[in-house]
Amino acid sequence: MSLFEKFQALAATRAGLGSDGPAPIATPIDSVRSATRGMIGGREVILAGTNNYLGLTFEASVIEAAQQALSELGTGTTGSRMANGSYVDHRALETELAAAFGWPAGIVFSTGYQANLGALSGLVGDGEYLLVDSDSHASIYDGCRLSQAQTIRFRHNDPDNLDRRLARLGEEASKALVVVEGLYSMLGDQPPLAEFVEVKNRHGAWLLVDEAHSFGVFGERGLGLTEQMGLLDEVDFIVGTFSKSLAGIGGFCVSPHAELELLRLASRPYIFTASPSPAVMAATRRALALLLEGQDLRKRLHRNINHLYEAVKAMGHELGSDQPGPVMAIILPDRATALAHWRGLLDRGVYANLMIPPATPAGLNLLRISLSAAHSEDDINQIVAALQDLRETVSLTATG
Repeated sequence: MSLFEKFQALAATRAGLGSDGPAPIATPIDSVRSATRGMIGGREVILAGTNNYLGLTFEASVIEAAQQALSELGTGTTGSRMANGSYVDHRALETELAAAFGWPAGIVFSTGYQANLGALSGLVGDGEYLLVDSDSHASIYDGCRLSQAQTIRFRHNDPDNLDRRLARLGEEASKALVVVEGLYSMLGDQPPLAEFVEVKNRHGAWLLVDEAHSFGVFGERGLGLTEQMGLLDEVDFIVGTFSKSLAGIGGFCVSPHAELELLRLASRPYIFTASPSPAVMAATRRALALLLEGQDLRKRLHRNINHLYEAVKAMGHELGSDQPGPVMAIILPDRATALAHWRGLLDRGVYANLMIPPATPAGLNLLRISLSAAHSEDDINQIVAALQDLRETVSLTATG
């Protein structure tokens, strides 16, 4: 038996997506010309599938900060934070992130994925509990696997279901960490955060909110859904990433509990991973400053969001969420129809994301669009026109 035999079903799924034109999964982007323009398959397209929510990837001051750090500190740290890879900018960024929330503690990780791995596996251990939303990101589930805690799933966005699970734990609920996301990246829906807070408070549990896709997007200062809902005093940990609104790569965990600092001594993904490069740290510090002052950026982003949502809802599409946000998921009846829409958009000069099982919740086939503050009104109009044309020309009852 070959070690690769178990991948045959995945290979068949990939083959079923066809070989004509650019690959719809891990699509090669030949070049990127701006925050909203790139080249795919020899043609220029609008980038509407990049999670570049504030459009900061080509911001001059962010690039300049990275270039200066690259020149002065080199290309990499060549070591972990626990060994030789802890530079001034790492600590400075941690201090700035914590200060943005008004909290005493913050830790930077090398990726957003590792932020969840490192936080969950380090914070919760043997004899304790992780209660996670069933639609949680893969990094959350992998953090649960790495932890020695008992993992309990509750129904997606269902506070009553969480309530029943915590009730079964009784006094042990004080050893439970509840994990939800500020914005779910596949369907673009948001949690009923106030209700979750009420449930965890009543049972004496702890709460972690993953604001990866909501950081920079919601709240007066862009701190995420927790800030927008006025609940910063009610959560115990916030995890986020640099690879969305902050236009880089990396992740963080911040907390109102100063004891978070002790996580550095217990989190294997933190201890044994090389630290982020100097250029990444410098660029992220500058991007964070722009994010916190970015009320105008958020206004532009939400203007684009509302424009697209109103137009697509008027077409009669089924959407993943009735709450407009930077991620819009169009639910399509099957893989063939979703693929036809993805290729049709690309043919019309718009790059979006094709999302199919097993990567999607409930086996859904999705066309996923993510918007940016950098998109112009003309960009949104072009996306709308392409979708409208596809609505009229691609059957929604295809099979495959």
